[in-house]
Amino acid sequence: MAVNNEYTGLLDARQSSVQSNVHAADPAVTRSLVTPSTAVPRCAAPRSLYVRLLKRPLDAIVASILLVMLSPVFLAAAVLVLRDSPGPIIFRQRRIGRHGESFVLYKFRTMSWNPDREFEFVRDVDGTLRHKVRNDSRVTRVGRTLRRCSIDELPQLWNIVKGDMSLIGPRPELPQIVERYSSWQHDRHLLRPGLTGWWQVSGRSDRPMHEHTELDIHYVENASFAMDVKIAFRTIRVVLRGLGAF
Repeated sequence: MAVNNEYTGLLDARQSSVQSNVHAADPAVTRSLVTPSTAVPRCAAPRSLYVRLLKRPLDAIVASILLVMLSPVFLAAAVLVLRDSPGPIIFRQRRIGRHGESFVLYKFRTMSWNPDREFEFVRDVDGTLRHKVRNDSRVTRVGRTLRRCSIDELPQLWNIVKGDMSLIGPRPELPQIVERYSSWQHDRHLLRPGLTGWWQVSGRSDRPMHEHTELDIHYVENASFAMDVKIAFRTIRVVLRGLGAF
């Protein structure tokens, strides 16, 4: 398919611009660029006590508490989505998680419902093919508000309780994109994907997921309780300011 071939080319071409993005996000991130043809040893999964023993139970406890505390927000969002446009309240989409295993991710539906177009590349204003762009005509009126406040992501708290995801980690990518990864890019799957993560607080939707594998791998290699707390506070600031949300 022509679109898929062009998108594959974009994944290969990403190397020319990603280094400046990585350093702009945080000076501490100094991972060198790797071309798909270069032999790259897989990075080691974090060995800290926090990651090995404490991160998962802490995720489950915090997510469960948030589900209860935010239940009025869930109810209000569900009513608004239902009244705004026909279709299901919850949007389900298959994503790739830890160790490359797929799972069903939950979101509040923010687009006009068309199951035949669940995954579709669209052309951005600069001509780049993406699966998420600004001013997408498919996004509903309520959907724009939910996205701007990141409320559409809240059902993923259930993914966290189930063990599919973590509060903080690399964002889960679409299978259609992961199948075009080079081998070194799969290192981002050494940890559970997160509701938020390192690259989200460095630009959110302003930057496509596949262009920030280096940022995800930086997190995988350096994950700690202190880093998670830092990302959590940055996430609150980014969400309140509506940065990169569309």
